[in-house]
Amino acid sequence: MPDYYLNLIGFISGLVVLSLAWMLLRWQKRRHLLKEISQTPFPEAYKETLQKIPHYNKLTEADRDKIERSILLFIRTKTFVGNKLEITDEIRVTIAFYACLLLLHMEIGNCYDNLKTIIVYPFAMVTEQVRLNGGIYSKEEMILSGQSANDTVVISWHDAKKEAYHLRHENVVIHEFAHEIDFMNGEVDGTPPLELSRYHEWSQVVYPEFKRLSEVALKDRDWGKYKLLGSYASTNEAEFFAVITERFFESPHSLKHHFPDLYQELKAFYKIDPIVFE
Repeated sequence: MPDYYLNLIGFISGLVVLSLAWMLLRWQKRRHLLKEISQTPFPEAYKETLQKIPHYNKLTEADRDKIERSILLFIRTKTFVGNKLEITDEIRVTIAFYACLLLLHMEIGNCYDNLKTIIVYPFAMVTEQVRLNGGIYSKEEMILSGQSANDTVVISWHDAKKEAYHLRHENVVIHEFAHEIDFMNGEVDGTPPLELSRYHEWSQVVYPEFKRLSEVALKDRDWGKYKLLGSYASTNEAEFFAVITERFFESPHSLKHHFPDLYQELKAFYKIDPIVFE
């Protein structure tokens, strides 16, 4: 029996040592990559793409420098796959910019470590979805400009390009990467990783607005201010978070006017005031 316990302790100790060695190796590789990226000149072709994007042009010089480093890291650590589409630098940089914009001032910013692949379609995709609204299930055909699942994000380039160069309510890249942020605490439930002190306030502001929107969407009349959010945001709490994140960055004045409490919660979470972008 003593030999059994000694062997068990030795086995567990070996696993701990291997785990620590793997973590150290990963840390060293990331440190080396970050150092390499910090010394890499930002390509002029990338800059030309960014200058077409209104959000980029309104960043401070310090924030431009910061997001350019993040873009280089993002592109180095993700695999872009084109579905009937050739992946170009314009595609990589545009998607990377908006993904990195969400994390620009956030301490949780980790360049989406769990994300491995970005699949880009030339146009929107048609798929069937089962929706639950007010306790009623329905199956309907949906036209999707993006999707986020497991370690993969899917983007329609037609929509992404159109929305990147001209500010409007929707932005598919922001929407899908809001889902990725939502998942950083282990569950896509509409509650992103928050400081412990902020969970109560978040739930007191965000969830009631989702419930009110769901009630309006179920009746499908007298939308009022909820027209800004739209019916898709009533699908579930995760979609609600992704949509209000879109509106926060794309239509900040409108969101602040109609939903000041939602705006303040998102401003505190993303640590940025997007009013400067409009």
